[in-house]
Amino acid sequence: MPVLLPRSSHHGLERFQKSCQDYHSGFPFHPLTSVNFRKIKSRENPHETAVTPLSNHPEKNIIRVELRHNALLKDLSDGDRSELEAHLVIADGNKGDVLLNQGVREMEQYFILDGILKRVVSNPEGKEMILRFADRHDMETSYAALRLGTPTPYGIVCVTKARVASMPLQEWIAFLDKRPATKELFELGVMRGMGEIMAHTITLHLLDAPGRVHRFMRKHPDLVDRIPGKELASYLNLSAETLSRLKKRGKI
Repeated sequence: MPVLLPRSSHHGLERFQKSCQDYHSGFPFHPLTSVNFRKIKSRENPHETAVTPLSNHPEKNIIRVELRHNALLKDLSDGDRSELEAHLVIADGNKGDVLLNQGVREMEQYFILDGILKRVVSNPEGKEMILRFADRHDMETSYAALRLGTPTPYGIVCVTKARVASMPLQEWIAFLDKRPATKELFELGVMRGMGEIMAHTITLHLLDAPGRVHRFMRKHPDLVDRIPGKELASYLNLSAETLSRLKKRGKI
């Protein structure tokens, strides 16, 4: 039996579907400034780049251990790992730093070594919607956009202080093309992420405020106490005040 959605849910889903069409039709989002971690300057040292090739990084041995914990990379052979590491640069980002802007074509593959990232969409009026959070040992990518030949439909931003290993997305795809098992695992992760985003979007229209919070706590117990309240409220389409009030009243 098909599930019947409330009228408000239909409107919400129509807006979401329309926005998805806009992303891949070259909709003129702004700002569209090309942002790449290879060009970002650190706040403490504005004249120094914030990225370092893995081979030259002072903590390269620690970072290599962290990379082995990544679900995508843990089963690589030593030879494969050495080939991959030759492409990687390491970047340390502060809260709010942009790894990738929405609407650009210069894309990278990110492996999260520490901290939390968010995938976020903005419209011409400056309103934002957080699509997902990604934690340590997870990844972020714009793989679907590259395959479709479209600009990035979302931005990737640091929620907390974070460290990532990154490489040009085209180089990552070339690496995967020679390793079918890793490519299959990667594409499964991409599809799982897309399914997670769709489920979250539907949830925003079907559940009340406490229900949304409870679902997040059930799905992501390890993130609940690590994401700033303002970011969590935004992700759940609540005001920070509403989230705080629910906590004070013991409803969550």
